[in-house]
Amino acid sequence: MTRRVYLDYNATAPVRAEARAAMIAAMDVVGNPSSVHAEGRKARALLEKARAQVAAALGADGAEIVFTSGATEAAALALAGRGLSCAAIEHDAVRAWGDDALAVDGRGRVTVQNPEGVTLQIANSETGILQSLPEGLAVSDLTQGFGKLPFAFNWLGVEMGFVSAHKIGGPKGVGALVMRRGTDIAAQIRGGGQEMGRRAGTENLIAIAGFGAAAEAAAKDLADGVWNSVSEIRNILEQALDAGASKTILVGKDGDRLPNTLCLATPGWKGETQVMQMDLAGFAISAGSACSSGKLRASAVLGAMGFDAVTASGAIRVSLGPHNVEEDVLRFAEAWLKEYRRFAARAA
Repeated sequence: MTRRVYLDYNATAPVRAEARAAMIAAMDVVGNPSSVHAEGRKARALLEKARAQVAAALGADGAEIVFTSGATEAAALALAGRGLSCAAIEHDAVRAWGDDALAVDGRGRVTVQNPEGVTLQIANSETGILQSLPEGLAVSDLTQGFGKLPFAFNWLGVEMGFVSAHKIGGPKGVGALVMRRGTDIAAQIRGGGQEMGRRAGTENLIAIAGFGAAAEAAAKDLADGVWNSVSEIRNILEQALDAGASKTILVGKDGDRLPNTLCLATPGWKGETQVMQMDLAGFAISAGSACSSGKLRASAVLGAMGFDAVTASGAIRVSLGPHNVEEDVLRFAEAWLKEYRRFAARAA
């Protein structure tokens, strides 16, 4: 049986061994982190260790880390009631609170005039295109850049940012809001004093421990140049597809992108069809953000960049990770180009 190849890291990454081990160990910690007895203090120590690990990986020493159920909740905590402007390329978790007022050019870049009233992502999940975050920016979605790009929250000049554990090999269902110390936000979940009064409810200690371990391991990977190697493999794939698919647009090819992401748009060839064809061939890819995949609509991200609906509907995303090797992408290129030639023959 042919080995399946996972090429959807921007949707979620496989759980790291370090995160799994940390979560198993945390299961034996009995106390509630809010309790003052010895068991509670042990749980509190584990919680604060994870907080320090996440802060260090984010380059956010001295900032405040608030654990949440994921990046979506962290986005709501940062954005609710603030009336910030955003662009249509943002994740739906951000667009739910913004107004899509910011212009996007054909290269996927956003123009910001008044950063204190704006939320802007560091990297796009579908195209991989990077943004230049202006000094004084109110909020940034750091989710896709975390662990893949060398940045430090303390240097970004951003008031708040948010991340998710499962994008870096931690468990699903836990994320964090990072903010400059002293930033004032209103709790959205109330009823207790947990997380410095910002987010009530007993902390998910097992998941948070896994998050901390994953963050530490991800930071080491980044420092060791792992994502440079991923970028080299991505480029091999891109070259192979570019040479064999004249009708396909390589979105963001000539700009700054995440090291692992390749967005392909083939007018007339539905992205959902490509995903199913590649799934049957043994490859996991997506037709955009995992949160909107399967809704049978053209990519809002590509639409904002000026692509027509037919082209935007023909987009797929291939996102690699440290587990992928050159053989994986060459096998994918062979399988995808085989289906591409069939499509091109029908469309001729």
